[in-house]
Formats: sequence, C-alpha cells, structure tokens
Amino acid sequence: MRARLFKGKAILLFGARQTGKTTLLKKIVHSYGSDALWLNADEYDIKERFNNPTSTSIKALIGTKKLVILDEAHQIPDIGIALKLLVDTYPEIQVVASGSSAFELQNKTSEPLTGRKIEFQLFPLSYRELADHNQVLIEQRLLEHRLVFGSYPEVVNNQGNEVEVLKLLSDSFLYRDLLMLESIKKPEKLVKLLQALAYQIGQEVSYNEVGNLIGLDSKTVEAYVQLLEKSFVVFRLPSFSRNLRNELKASKKIYFYDNGIRNALISSFQLLEGRQDIGALWENYLVSERRKSNSYGMFYGNAYFWRTKEQQEIDYIEEVDGGLRAYEFKWKEKANQRITKTFSRAYPNCETAFVHRGNYDGFL
Repeated sequence: MRARLFKGKAILLFGARQTGKTTLLKKIVHSYGSDALWLNADEYDIKERFNNPTSTSIKALIGTKKLVILDEAHQIPDIGIALKLLVDTYPEIQVVASGSSAFELQNKTSEPLTGRKIEFQLFPLSYRELADHNQVLIEQRLLEHRLVFGSYPEVVNNQGNEVEVLKLLSDSFLYRDLLMLESIKKPEKLVKLLQALAYQIGQEVSYNEVGNLIGLDSKTVEAYVQLLEKSFVVFRLPSFSRNLRNELKASKKIYFYDNGIRNALISSFQLLEGRQDIGALWENYLVSERRKSNSYGMFYGNAYFWRTKEQQEIDYIEEVDGGLRAYEFKWKEKANQRITKTFSRAYPNCETAFVHRGNYDGFL
C-alpha cells in the first residue's frame, strides 16, 4: 500500500471487521510523524466539520499536513463528496479512508470517487504473513489449528480462547451492518443462509435449493449473498466453460474468507481427526488463502472451478494472460494422481498440479 501513496488519488481500505485496518493505518501514520493527521469520524466534532463540505473548510481542518487518515469514514454522510473535493483541489495531499462498516463506505464513495480512488482489501491474516512472523515450519505445524479456528488477528492472539472469540465475531458482529438494512426484512433468515452456505463449501450452490431450505425465494437469496460479499464474509467462485457441451456454464461455489467463521456458524470446533468435512475445510482454506495471496500480489487474472454434468471436476483454475493453470486439492498426497482425462483433452495446454499438505507452501 505504501507504494501507492501520493499518486493523486484517494486510498480506500476495505475489509471485514476486526481484520486490523486501524492497526495498519496507525503504523503508517507513525512513520510519517508530524506530517500526518489522524481524524476519527466517530467523534462528533470531526463528523460535523464534514457537514456540507467545501474545499476551503476541508483545507482549514487539514492545515499543512501531507497525509490524512480518516478512520470510521462511513460515519460521514457526505464522505464521497468530501473526498472528491480533496482529491480534485489538493492532489498533493494523500487521504486514506477506512471504517468498520466497509459496506457502508463503499456505497457512499463508489460514484463520487470514480477514477479518483485506489482500493485495497485487508483480509484475516494470511498464511504468508503468519509464516513470515512465526517461521514456515512453526506455521505449518499449526495448519490443522488454522483449518478449524481460522486466522482472524484476535483469534491468533488468543490461544486457548479461540471458540469464545469466534463466537463473538460470528454472532452477528461481522454482518451487523446488513441487519440494519431495510432490505433485510428477516434477519433470522440471514443467519440461516450463512449456516446453509457453511454446510455447502466445496459444492455447487443453487439459490433455489437454498431458498427452499430456509424459506426464501431464489432472488432474495442471491441478493443476500451479494450483500454478504460486500461485507467480506463470503465470496463466489464461478464455473469455467470454453470447449465442452457438458461443462457447467452458470454454476458457482461460495467460500468463506475464514475457516474459523465458517465453523463458528455451525458450532463445529472439533479437531480434524474424525471430522467428515476435512476435504471441504482444506478446499475453503486453499481457495481463500490463494485469494489473499493474489490480492496482495496484484494478480489480475480470473479464478474458477470446473465441472461437467457427469461430475468430473477440477477444484480450482486460474486464467492469466490467456493461459490456464488447473489445481486439484487433496488433503493427503497419493501416488499416481491424475487430472481427469476429459479436462486434459479439452485443454491440452493447461498447466496442472495437485496441492496437498506436503506442498501447499508453494501454492500460497
């Protein structure tokens, strides 16, 4: 993120609650010393200064500061207009805005800041971050723990109290902004939807089937899923289709950004031994961690899964500059593993690999 500062654009930092956005911004402020200004829009007087904003009133507040951090920016009704004025009038000043309600901040800034912003997403701690901090060997020893409890900062920093922390996070905290929306007319259905999705990781998701299960029509289910995506709780992975008639062309899988949140929603914290969902946990972990890695590495390709009507499948595909890479995820390494011939024949130039617990470091 530091490399994108002072490029004449506002920087917006998004991410789910409790992923460390404020901690990151405080480190940046500290490095700029007296040239930085921290504004917390939770404070009434700060919020009032941005009512009916003008370039003059904003400059009077900022003074000679070069870097302005606006935390809890979603609390300001006209934040999009204020940031637009600041970028257009004082491009030499770098403003970074963030807030605990990323969903609300996105809604207020998307149109006014068109062409004037750089967006960053902050995730729960990534495998690479934890491996760099703990050393790779130690982090790999914690793999089974991560598959069950995830890697939210507060979870990682509270060993022995993971269940309590996750219950607090998952008990409407991560998606409470959605519960206040008028479009969410049945909050209990949102929780049931999350639980249904938690049981279906690694599987194709039918909005119609999920709707029948929880008592909502398919269009409402789709709308709720889109809102959950904007709140960084889940994300969709579409199906890949190019050559074959029997390829699934409009299917999707839905994954959680964090295994711990998924398990908390269904109160499933037992260790891996004896679990029936190891494969699903492993797939969710690898897909979500790869998403973090690609985002932080500025990867601009596309990601998919592949499946035919006869249930032949590839867990994960990336399309980069016209080239394909296909990955199969297996918890345990097995001899003589092969990619399905149907896929290999249809896409003979595609790179393929198996990712298992013995080699996943290279994938992430």
